[in-house]
Amino acid sequence: MTSVTNTTPSNAGQTAPEPKVGISSPILAGVVTAIVGFTSAFTVVLAGLKAVGASDAQAASGLFVVCMTMGAGCMIFSFKYKMPITMAWSTPGAALLAAASVPTAGYSSSVGAFILAGLLILATGLIKPLGRWVAAIPASLANAMLAGVLLTLCVQPFAALQGQPAAVAPVVIAWLVLLKYARRWAVPGAFLVALIVIVVSGALSNVDTTQLAPTVVWTSPTFNLATMIAIALPLFLVTMTSQNIPGIAVLASFGYRPPVGPPLIYTGGVTAATGALGGFAINLGALSAAIAAGPSSHPDPSRRWIAGVSTGVVYWIFGPLSAAVAAIALAAPAGVIPAIAGLALIGAFANAAASALGDPDHREAAAITFLVAASGVSFFHVGAAFWALIAGGIYLAVMRLPGLNLPTFAGRTKG
Repeated sequence: MTSVTNTTPSNAGQTAPEPKVGISSPILAGVVTAIVGFTSAFTVVLAGLKAVGASDAQAASGLFVVCMTMGAGCMIFSFKYKMPITMAWSTPGAALLAAASVPTAGYSSSVGAFILAGLLILATGLIKPLGRWVAAIPASLANAMLAGVLLTLCVQPFAALQGQPAAVAPVVIAWLVLLKYARRWAVPGAFLVALIVIVVSGALSNVDTTQLAPTVVWTSPTFNLATMIAIALPLFLVTMTSQNIPGIAVLASFGYRPPVGPPLIYTGGVTAATGALGGFAINLGALSAAIAAGPSSHPDPSRRWIAGVSTGVVYWIFGPLSAAVAAIALAAPAGVIPAIAGLALIGAFANAAASALGDPDHREAAAITFLVAASGVSFFHVGAAFWALIAGGIYLAVMRLPGLNLPTFAGRTKG
């Protein structure tokens, strides 16, 4: 991955027409970026941490930590470079965790995997050849692995409809209607409806009001080889290929060319530093970054950096609410929170699947990668995400072997 130098956006300073629709204030754009980013995927973060062994308190701690570190990153880098550089938790990484299982070595080994993934991201920012190696991984295979992991999560809303139709149907209907009329707010709107369902069901009476204050929970890390392979490596790869590299591309599409190294060093460094508190991975914003970096933020590109700072401030507001959010999610009727998480990931699944199967040269390898990831197979306590990449890579390697000149017997007759 090639680093680029800090430059002013190519169209900075030019007079641009006011957008006909959208957000005119960069402060409001940042608020929207944070609200959409948080409400669209916090359920995935909680589900991911709990799937790899975190307790309710440890999952809430992780949500708090990633909110605060990505908020700080938004403010620091947007102000320093005067560009709308936003950061986010790794939603694909959280989805990868949610599709995993508790390691045999326990949650402490998951924490060790978070730290290793952070160190790998840090190394990518420091060592240019490592960045180029990551970029050299066929995008179709990385997306196929992600799509296979997401598939198991994206079917949950529809499975939940069978078990809890009264609780889940309003959430799905709200999501579908908002997709038609206000796509950006589809998942936040579905979450709002889910909150109403939780209130009406009386589930809030089960919330322990003594545990709503934000706390951080330290878990001493352990380093287990199987967990490193099953969690750390796939977490690093999906964070880089599905978040950091696209995040750089999104900024470039709006004319911004920030230096690549410092954001990677920051995100990798704080992930490694906070892994023991549940900070599983943060990265450059990708899809949500377009809200802050695009013309709906401000017609003048040189003023859009304010949206990045605003995004960080709102993440800092959300951070202290993490314990309350986690408690409400825990009290929700069965099926509601998995439904929101699945709905939030459908767009990511569609994009990953389309990218994976769109390249005819790698289509069969991507299909194998996808199927292995979706199968959930596990060998030697190492999960499907790793074996999916191995299977796709082996297929490509075999197909690239030189052909054998086997003798042919066409035209021969019996003598």
